[in-house]
Amino acid sequence: MSQWSQVQQLEIKFLEQVDQFYDDNFPMEIRHLLAQWIESQDWEAASNNEAMATILLQNLLIQVDEQLERVSQEKNLLLIHNLKRIRKLLEGKYHGNPMHIAVIISNCLREERRILAAASMPVQGPLEKSLQSSVVSERQRNVEHKVSAIKNSAQMTDQDVKYLEDLQEEFDFRYKTIQSLEQSDKNSALIKQEMLALQAMLNTLDYKRKEVLSKIGRVIHEIDMLMSNLLTEELLDWKRRQQIACIGGPLHGGLDQLQNCFTLLAESLFQVRRQLEKMDELLTRLTYDGDPIPVQRPQLLEKVNFLLYNLFRNSFVVERQPCMPTHPQRPMVLKTLIQFTVKLRLLIKLPELNYQIRVKATIDKNVSTVSNRRFVLCGTHVKAMNMDESANGSLSVEFRHLQPKEMKSSAGSKGNEGPHMVTEELHSISFETQVCLYGLTINLETSSLPVVMISNVSQLPNAWASIIWYNLSTNDPQNLSFFNNPPAATLSQLLEVLSWQFSSYVGRGLNSEQLNMLAEKLMGQQVSYNDYQLSWAKFCKEHLPGKSFTFWVWLEAILDLIKKHILPLWIDGYIMGFVSKEKERILLKDKTPGTFLLRFSESNLGGITFTWVDQLENGDVTFHSVEPYNKGRLSALPFADILRDYKVIMADNVPENPLKYLYPDIPKDKAFGKHYSCQPNEVSKPSDGGGKGYVPSVFIPVSKILNDSTDPHSPSDLLPMSPSVYAVLREHLSPTVIETAV
Repeated sequence: MSQWSQVQQLEIKFLEQVDQFYDDNFPMEIRHLLAQWIESQDWEAASNNEAMATILLQNLLIQVDEQLERVSQEKNLLLIHNLKRIRKLLEGKYHGNPMHIAVIISNCLREERRILAAASMPVQGPLEKSLQSSVVSERQRNVEHKVSAIKNSAQMTDQDVKYLEDLQEEFDFRYKTIQSLEQSDKNSALIKQEMLALQAMLNTLDYKRKEVLSKIGRVIHEIDMLMSNLLTEELLDWKRRQQIACIGGPLHGGLDQLQNCFTLLAESLFQVRRQLEKMDELLTRLTYDGDPIPVQRPQLLEKVNFLLYNLFRNSFVVERQPCMPTHPQRPMVLKTLIQFTVKLRLLIKLPELNYQIRVKATIDKNVSTVSNRRFVLCGTHVKAMNMDESANGSLSVEFRHLQPKEMKSSAGSKGNEGPHMVTEELHSISFETQVCLYGLTINLETSSLPVVMISNVSQLPNAWASIIWYNLSTNDPQNLSFFNNPPAATLSQLLEVLSWQFSSYVGRGLNSEQLNMLAEKLMGQQVSYNDYQLSWAKFCKEHLPGKSFTFWVWLEAILDLIKKHILPLWIDGYIMGFVSKEKERILLKDKTPGTFLLRFSESNLGGITFTWVDQLENGDVTFHSVEPYNKGRLSALPFADILRDYKVIMADNVPENPLKYLYPDIPKDKAFGKHYSCQPNEVSKPSDGGGKGYVPSVFIPVSKILNDSTDPHSPSDLLPMSPSVYAVLREHLSPTVIETAV
């Protein structure tokens, strides 16, 4: 079943979550019509490879054209209209930046997998629940409402300033008219009456000046309160959601909404600033005793400039954290001399700033790290922000060719670095720029989340564990000494994050039973683990009891095994995986003989085994577990073919396949048939002389169980038989004779 088919079967509350991340950037119609094709492409790799992304975009448009041709024959007018519109939209939006659509589709597929994993859980995880609370949604709506109200108030004040300007021009004209008269004319009754009218007008001017300044003050106060409270909370909340998304959590959105709020507030502040400048012009033309402008205007202008400084400083954010294109699902782990990408955005989107802001990237600027290792950034580390590279027109800049290089250190400086030291060192990539606008000069700085520098890819697993632990445990963006004394983590939250590793990396998260097994492995037999606190050392540094590896190394090896060798079987949900030997026997003991389940080895790194139940002649139940298959052996023979062809020799009996039903009662071929590389009866007959003088061969896994053994010997001795020979045997001999010959 395709991922999209699974999504369509979700409950309405989960479908509503799916609906939130499909829009004109990637319409749901395309996701629906091209479901299988979309899921068969590697969008994650394309999101960091421009050539690959270009090809995928071209192929996507070809797929849309084929759908257009199909619906045209069906004369579906509505669908024809929508597909033409969508095709034009996709080509226009992503022609100059194909990597952006790869990022969008990759994120959508990942978010679907996360939602599918969440739907299989009995309850929503604590972290995800906190990120999607109704309080957060209400605050977002409140911010947008207040920003809109402030914008309207600033525009209304513009009209008041215009009225005041018109009133003062009339006063100025009438006053100068009187001043131009001869002295004798000024004593007339008509002129005295006009002077009284001018005095009344001056009183009105004074009142209106005070009123306008009061309204400007209220707008400034509303902006100040919004920035100090709701907007700051909203920005911090977005940054926290970004942290969680980086370690596999829910896709973080809301940056476009924040950009809209920041931009509208900046426009309102600049509008207020122009109003204050206009008030200064009015002051130069007319002033009087008790004039409120010279008293209030400097204070108001100072407050406006202060708010603009703070607004710009907060608007400079890292939109996409540092990540190596070779490891798109392991952000913030950087390898020396390997390129990484990072994207920044200024949330104040003003046309005047396009290509006017140059951003400089540095590493470990003005900070002290926990080691003597020092780095410099090679490659293009200064670039201009612009609105052309992003599909949504945001003011951003993406560094794509930065490389960290370790500086040579003094002799002996690395002598105190233990095996975990490198992967527990945190570094910071900083960015600085300067904004010059309307007479203001504002220096801006921001930093990435802490990154871990590695010099060898073998350090990647432990480095990623450090990234997970940091971003799970703290929302402090720059605590580089975090691992001097790392805090414990709540086990319930850690298990949720571990499930995210599977949903984001291998397409299917963990259910409650699988998580319970991991919890027992981490803390032993406990009544409840909701409030259990797990230490960093137990997670990543201390060996599991009786083993030569840590919990995290064991789990990371399983992720690697799934990704490279058994991914389709895992996505289909046919691998129970995380179940102890004791639990598997409880599950199998009452099942039909030949029922088996697949689980990951607890004693071997990156191993998968299967256990089946059998019944002895006296009626007793017995269990057999095959020696785990690792990635080396799975590289030679697909796991689905192993399950199909596996044979057991019981004493001197005829070899037979003991695997009949996948737990609980699914016929083996029904579960795995579509994953078999070929059917035995489909192999070709021997050709004359064979290919280049050789006859191709296949491997059949065979185990032998002795009378005094409950477990089969290692199936590592794979018996070779050519497909052609096997086909001839099937034509001339019965299955029983063939099995005897084998």
